[in-house]
Amino acid sequence: MTEVAVLGAGLMGAPMARNLLRAGLAVRVWNRTRDKAEPLAADGAVVAGSPAEAVEGADVIVTMLSDGDAVHDAMTAAAPALRPGQVWAQMSTVGVAAVDRLAALAAEHGLTFADAPVQGTRQPAEQGKLLILAAAPESARQALVPVFDAVGARTLWLGEDGAQGTGTKLKMAAVSYAISMTGIVAEALALAKGLGLDPGLVREVMTGGPLDNVYFQAKSKAILEGDFEPSFTVHNAEKDTRLITEAGQAAGVRLDMVAAAGERLRRAEAQGHGDQDMVATYFASFDKE
Repeated sequence: MTEVAVLGAGLMGAPMARNLLRAGLAVRVWNRTRDKAEPLAADGAVVAGSPAEAVEGADVIVTMLSDGDAVHDAMTAAAPALRPGQVWAQMSTVGVAAVDRLAALAAEHGLTFADAPVQGTRQPAEQGKLLILAAAPESARQALVPVFDAVGARTLWLGEDGAQGTGTKLKMAAVSYAISMTGIVAEALALAKGLGLDPGLVREVMTGGPLDNVYFQAKSKAILEGDFEPSFTVHNAEKDTRLITEAGQAAGVRLDMVAAAGERLRRAEAQGHGDQDMVATYFASFDKE
């Protein structure tokens, strides 16, 4: 039986751990706030008191934490129990600049490093339908496939060298689209409201036309119904806009849309919407929301 250590039991990590358990894998889970990990014990997970306790003896280590610093801190704390040959699937969104530091940490401890961020939010994570953007050596894939199959609908293999950050680079491009699109949908409905119209009329215009899509339907519905239950929070989306713009600057690419989306998200967070779904960027269009 493949033994998996999951470091991070938040909005994404907890459902991923549950799907690993449902697939018959042995799972030990750690979270900085233990209370968030405790419910996984009822699903069959062993809740560890430290990162080192979680990774000891694991075949695959999955990190699903908030950012590169959190991942580095957790794996550094796990160091006493790490052993050469373990496979580390780094599945958090950490940004291009962090990959080098994490890959170096893996090499220091003889770990096989897989750069494997996921495309998808809470609902796909719960359904085991994430898209994994993976760069990893061929030799590690036998260990990784049952893990990726348990949490994802598809794995896109992007090369054999995780240290190149190919998965993270693609994640930056893909999440840039999602965050920018969210801001565009929110602004369109906000403009209608500001002009004294029913924002639902915007949805009526778009539905069935060439600009209609599943994403527009989901996000516009959430705004119209006042449903801001987080699938991907304003706080995390704002963090990602910074990682994306940093990646663009390093590559000499101007990213005006995502930079503007980041400003909207920061306004929404300042208004108290940080823990709501990123579609709460809608409120950034109004001074008093």
